[in-house]
Amino acid sequence: MTVPADLLAAVVRRDGAAPLLTHYDDATGERVELSGATTANWVAKTANLLQDEFDVGPGGRVALALPVHWQTAAVLLAVWSCGAAVVDTAAEDDGHLADVDLVLAEQGRLAAIEEQGVEELLGLSLHPLGLGMTGYTGDARDFALEVRAHGDHFQPYQQPDPAAPGLLLAGLELTLGGLVDAARTLADRLGVVTGDRVMVDERAAAEAGPAAWLLAPLAAGASIVLCRNPASAQLQRRAETEGVTATLGLGLDGIRELGRPAAS
Repeated sequence: MTVPADLLAAVVRRDGAAPLLTHYDDATGERVELSGATTANWVAKTANLLQDEFDVGPGGRVALALPVHWQTAAVLLAVWSCGAAVVDTAAEDDGHLADVDLVLAEQGRLAAIEEQGVEELLGLSLHPLGLGMTGYTGDARDFALEVRAHGDHFQPYQQPDPAAPGLLLAGLELTLGGLVDAARTLADRLGVVTGDRVMVDERAAAEAGPAAWLLAPLAAGASIVLCRNPASAQLQRRAETEGVTATLGLGLDGIRELGRPAAS
């Protein structure tokens, strides 16, 4: 049985130079494109940071208070590479954070989380160029500054156990191996195929969860176009420009919508 890190490794072996994750944010006008190799580099650096600085490993629980974002994809894969479980904190009143080993949060949520007495906290600016936080005076360590010092290759102290917890989300519990099984099942059920370029907006991604928006395309050998704060008037042209072949949760002319039967 495989674990999520194996899905990314397979992508890099197949064609590490090809675009894997393209991220748009229409609120800021940013576009960031990561190849499979660049994504793996971010994942490795983040996993080394988590393991070396915060002792994240098998049996660990890492909470994410992050939006759907390219950096969130790297963090998710890094936590799973360490063999730990991801705990999602979608609600603002994250009362269960005392039960986790580390919290990674976007800068705007740090103050509320700090009030809960969380000791291990990493803040993310989510800057398009990966720059650090500005105007922040709290005790959280800055992800962007910390991650730069860590290596481009990751070797876990203990190999991830496919039977260990991998995702704890709104009552859903999946093991690391179960995440891979779910991703493959979803890819088959949705109709994601090798070479697909899948466009998904943050609403659909948040509703579907990371097994669908991130791992299913990886499992199928597809790439992802992720749209945050999407301007609906731009999506059709963007899909054409990016060579999108399928969408998740979006209806666009001439492009098949995953999980929907083809029009007769």
